[in-house]
Parts: sequence; structure tokens; C-alpha cells
Amino acid sequence: MSEENPAIGKSVKTGDFNTNYLEGGEDKGGTPVILMHGSGPGVTAYANWRGIIPILSEHFHVYAPDMVGFGYSDRPEGIEYNCQVWADQTFAFMEALGIKKAHLVGNSFGGSNAIRLTVDRPDSVDRLVLMGSMGVDFPIVEGEGLDTIWGYEPSVENMAKAIRTMAYGDELAQNENLAEARYKASIEPGFHESFAAMFPAPRQRWVQSQITPADQIRGIQQETLVIHGREDQVIPLSTSYALHQMIDKADLQVFAHCGHWVQIERQDDFALALINFFQREAVK
Repeated sequence: MSEENPAIGKSVKTGDFNTNYLEGGEDKGGTPVILMHGSGPGVTAYANWRGIIPILSEHFHVYAPDMVGFGYSDRPEGIEYNCQVWADQTFAFMEALGIKKAHLVGNSFGGSNAIRLTVDRPDSVDRLVLMGSMGVDFPIVEGEGLDTIWGYEPSVENMAKAIRTMAYGDELAQNENLAEARYKASIEPGFHESFAAMFPAPRQRWVQSQITPADQIRGIQQETLVIHGREDQVIPLSTSYALHQMIDKADLQVFAHCGHWVQIERQDDFALALINFFQREAVK
């Protein structure tokens, strides 16, 4: 991790490009945990998971990569960003680091990428956590929710609006330091250009592009923990209800007074839920 920029960690070659990643708990044995971030403006693995990595690292070997096109991973010229590319990147990341099997934790669009990887490479996934996850169909409302996030244009005011959409209540949105920091992250060289190219209007098609067919989701045999903030304005709670019904060994946990940022708004509760889930006996 860079002392000047904690979002810059280690780098590894994943196929045709390099992936930036954070790592913790290197001395811990057992099944490692891979954290897969969401798709907000200026997002990095660090921004998404900075509070969770130290907690989980007390128990597990933890990895948090920047998905290609996000953060400090490469932005290859001419690449077509899509769910399959991000799922394949994560598998290539595992291969490059010699990870045979991992627990996956997917946040928002990271959840749909985790679903795709689990379906494609079931032997590589031990347990699965889906938090505010995409992966099934839902309608986007123009000018609200996910449309606001994917339609972000850089300014401190627009970042504060995006934070207000992400979180329950106004406390985080009124944090000027947070809005300023996330805004500055969103205008790092190449960040907004790649972000704007991923989800241009009309945006409903990009929800569809993150869907894994229902029959394939129903085929998931991994023990799964589905998590959602009850007041989530970005991804409707109904998506987690749907995933809970589709996946045979899925448990569902809904957090009250919580928006799309469960890992930030309910950090300690979220971390405890993951620790308990990963350490419990297998469901029979």
C-alpha cells in the first residue's frame, strides 16, 4: 500500500492487463476472501472496503482488487467493459496469485460479477456473499437511484448527491471531507472517462448486461449470504429477495436504517456477519 495514496497497493498481471489490489491478513491460513467492489463514481477497492479489510484481516487472508477500468488497475484501449470481463479478470487474478478457491464478497455490480464467476467456475468459489447485489432484472427510474450514480458528472455537489443516494439519511452526504475526497478521486486521470464510457444512457440495458440467467443462478450450490440495506435507493431490496429465493443454500439479512453502503453504514455489523458466515459449520 502506498504511503502517499493508500488506494494503490500491489500489482499483478491478469491476462492482458495489470490489476491493482490491496491485501491483508497474509499470515492467516484457511480459505482466502476476495472483496469485489461496486461501480460508483471514483470507486476503488480502497474506497469501498477500507473499513472492512482491517477487521477481516484479523481472521482471513483478504484481497481487494480494482476491477479493470476502475481505480488503479489498467484501462486497456479498446476494451469492452462487461460482466464477463470482470468475472474473468477475477478468475485470472486468482490464478496469478495461486488461489485455488476463495470466498467471494460482491457489492452491487461486484455481486453480479461474483455470481457470474461462481456460475462459470464453481470449483473456485467456497462461500458467496452478495450485498445489495445486481444480477437479476429491475427497473431503473430516470434521474433517481442507479441512474443518478451511473449518470454522475464530476462536481463536489454532484458527488454529495451521489452519496445521499447511496446512504441512508444525510449524515454522510453532509460530510464535506467525504464529498471532496470522493470527487477528487473521480477526476483522477482517466477515471471519469472510463466510468462515463461504461454505463451511458439509456442505462436499463446495462442492468440487463449484468444479469446471469435465472436457471444458472438456481444452479448455484455454494452457501450464500445475501445482505441488503432496507432503505437502499440504488438497488431495490426486491433483488435480494429474488436471489434468496433462487439460491438453495442462501440466507438473507436485511439491515434497518441503511442504504446501499452496508459495509460503511453498518460496518461492524457487516463485518461480524461475514466472520460468522465464513467460520460457521457447513449447512447440511
